[in-house]
Amino acid sequence: MTAAFTALDWAILLLYLIGTTALGVWLGRDQKDAKDYFVAGGRIPWWAVLFSIVATETSALTFISIPGLAYLGDFTFLQVALGYVIGRCIIAYTLLPKYVEGELVTAYALLERRFGTSTRRFASVTFMVTRAFGDSVRVFATAIPIALILGPVLPGMNVTPIAILALGATTLLYTYHGGMKAVVWTDVIQTFVYLGGGIGALYLIGAAVDGGWGAIFDRAGEAGKLKVLDAYAGMDRPHTIFAGILGGTFLSMASHGADQIIVQRLLTSGSLADARRALIGSGFAVLLQFALFLFIGLGLWAFYDARSFSAPDRIFPTFIIEEMPPGMTGLVIAAILAAAMSTISGALNSLSAATTHDLWVPMRGGKASTEATFKASKVFTLVWAAILIGGALLYKAEGTPVVVIALSIASFTYGGLLGAFFLAMLWPRAIQRDAITGMAVGIGTMSVIVFAGRIAAALPGLAGALSPVIGIAWPWFVLIGTTITFGTGILSSLTHAAPSTAPRS
Repeated sequence: MTAAFTALDWAILLLYLIGTTALGVWLGRDQKDAKDYFVAGGRIPWWAVLFSIVATETSALTFISIPGLAYLGDFTFLQVALGYVIGRCIIAYTLLPKYVEGELVTAYALLERRFGTSTRRFASVTFMVTRAFGDSVRVFATAIPIALILGPVLPGMNVTPIAILALGATTLLYTYHGGMKAVVWTDVIQTFVYLGGGIGALYLIGAAVDGGWGAIFDRAGEAGKLKVLDAYAGMDRPHTIFAGILGGTFLSMASHGADQIIVQRLLTSGSLADARRALIGSGFAVLLQFALFLFIGLGLWAFYDARSFSAPDRIFPTFIIEEMPPGMTGLVIAAILAAAMSTISGALNSLSAATTHDLWVPMRGGKASTEATFKASKVFTLVWAAILIGGALLYKAEGTPVVVIALSIASFTYGGLLGAFFLAMLWPRAIQRDAITGMAVGIGTMSVIVFAGRIAAALPGLAGALSPVIGIAWPWFVLIGTTITFGTGILSSLTHAAPSTAPRS
């Protein structure tokens, strides 16, 4: 069958957008200063923080791209998700206590305490650039299903920019007024919306395939699509047990220990114990969530009889628009928007926090008034909204699933950040010069590794030199980058005398 986007669907979608925006604005009504704006005064319950973390890292990419992975492949992506759980457990007992007990606003303030202001600025700017690129891709991904809806309504128009602008403006409105309190509580609602949409899709797919899920599993088993473990030891496949456990662990340690967007949520918890519950619990929740969306992809593979699509990110949106009944289509599109709005709102608030506290306040000698800091926070929220929306408008679609592109963007800088934190904790001899040198070498080297294939294509003369690193799968990027950063920092520290005083922590 082919379903249209009905008046009921529009009503559900608009009600969700209006309701979420109004709630976010209302939640920000009693903010007094930048601490309220960025960490909600440290008064958010752990279970809400857990859902907020899950919603933030889910984004529209999980909803759109993860089903495509199972459609084209199997369940081996879960090996990476297992590494995510391990990485969170490590961070919960290493970096997290330093963040919570230090009453910090940004993750990179910890590096300043250990090394100095320049290290904090370098790490913060690295985070900003990475987050801006990665989340611009996420905003673009969300525009795919919205464009499919608006296409028939606005024939002959390029509807993708309209979708990007509408999504960005709506999310900015409640993030600007509501701050982190609005971000977290709308995240909680958005989590239940998109999980409900995913479970509903799972039911509809089973009902649409002859024989239901039993037949789907039988066909999938015969085709080898139920495979979960891959013991391949090479570094050119992303979804193997080694890439998953080692690479996934380091990726999770970086994303949840060195990325402001997640650390900032943990700082909204009332205590270290609550922050640990939220962090570790989110790992198991994300594992189950990935499984849900992989099952959706498996069902779509059976429903469409493995037919080809122009891009893997169009598979699930096509099913939503063409096959779901009135009302359900609106709910699932609202679910995709929920996932996207959660990530965008969190990115705007964390980017503003990093800009305000890591750059703007230090540039004013640390003497900015509470009122001035609060006003600057909101201005920077507007600036970053323009950057993210502009980046999404400039992005061009590729054949690679968008989730892989976004993770690759994050991965080549994450190693530099995580390596700097390792230097701070594990190598007392290191000073600021060593940390910055390590990060610069690590990020520079990873830029070559990540883009080796494109560099070789543009400069054929370098193909031979780059051949050893061409094709390294993205889960290995953080591990390699961390090792290079940490190792470079250690070597740099051997070129000077040991510090005369114990390092700050």
